[in-house]
Amino acid sequence: MYELQVEGMTCGGCVRGVTRSVQTVDSTAKVEVDLKAKKVRIDTTAPLEAVTSAISEAGYPVTASNVA
Repeated sequence: MYELQVEGMTCGGCVRGVTRSVQTVDSTAKVEVDLKAKKVRIDTTAPLEAVTSAISEAGYPVTASNVA
């Protein structure tokens, strides 16, 4: 499980964009987005680097990460 600080998310479209970007790396990943806190919790077996790279490439910079 990863918890990421992700900038640039403001709406439901952003939530879908972040979720889709993670699921391109792991189609079974569970993604929870808290827009207000700008946090994304991801339950996946994919490497952290692959997940953060996919989110950043989608236009949402990852500024911090924690592995739970």
